[in-house]
Amino acid sequence: MTITKTHKKRNLRHNTRLYLLIATSVLVCMCAAYLIFKNDFKSTAANVRVSSESTLDEPLKNTAQNNPTNVSNALPTPTPTPAVPTYTNDNSIPPISNGLAPVISTISTKEKVVFLGIDDGANKQPFELQLMQANGIKASLFLADRFINDNPLFFKPFMDEGSLIEDHTMDHKLLPNLDYAQQKQEICSEADLFAQIYGRRPILFRPPGGSYNVDTQKAAAACGMKAVVLWIAKANGGSMQYQIGHSLRPGDIVLMHFRPEFSSDMQAFLAAEKSAGLHTELLEDWIQP
Repeated sequence: MTITKTHKKRNLRHNTRLYLLIATSVLVCMCAAYLIFKNDFKSTAANVRVSSESTLDEPLKNTAQNNPTNVSNALPTPTPTPAVPTYTNDNSIPPISNGLAPVISTISTKEKVVFLGIDDGANKQPFELQLMQANGIKASLFLADRFINDNPLFFKPFMDEGSLIEDHTMDHKLLPNLDYAQQKQEICSEADLFAQIYGRRPILFRPPGGSYNVDTQKAAAACGMKAVVLWIAKANGGSMQYQIGHSLRPGDIVLMHFRPEFSSDMQAFLAAEKSAGLHTELLEDWIQP
């Protein structure tokens, strides 16, 4: 009996030491894990802090110091700056489409140009050509047989100085009041007549009063016209009148007439042209080949 009690006491002491050893080992392991985790956490936090506080220039400078030849590889590829375009006849008169001549009143261009069209031909005075010569003005002359048949050769010297004679119908009628066949007769007959008188067939057409319809476009194209030419500004009564704005713009087509006030109208046009920094060119030179 005494031996059994003694044996039990020894087992109890042994188990107690074993449990203490195990608990101590577990505690040591936990402390070691905690220390490792703590150090890793501090290291990660420090790296994050450095990364967030650094600027773009600092790593690039370091790259340049450590490996100067590879700086270009570290820098972002710059976006190329588009070249500034130069404009030379950047937008011509559009071509005939679906059998219809285009209708134009201005040319969309950045060039410092303006175009002049002078109509009818009723007033014929020598100073008109002289005034144009003195100012280097070449224009498209939209003449109607009704106004020039008493002296058509009066306008031949204008062509000799670089202006061109174009189509304005035979009788100067408002074309929407006519059917297609009648409109075609007005335009084609005029073109044929001018080819005989001036040795050049017109290629541009201006409808009387600027009034036209689809039949006009179709007839103009059938008669060999490249465009139906309207206007966006006019010199009239010694002053300029604008449909848009208060000055001439690049590409604008201007209307004038051979009238008694030709001199004052031309002076108004020249002043507006100078104020806008423009120069006159022939509209015919802006037709697509």
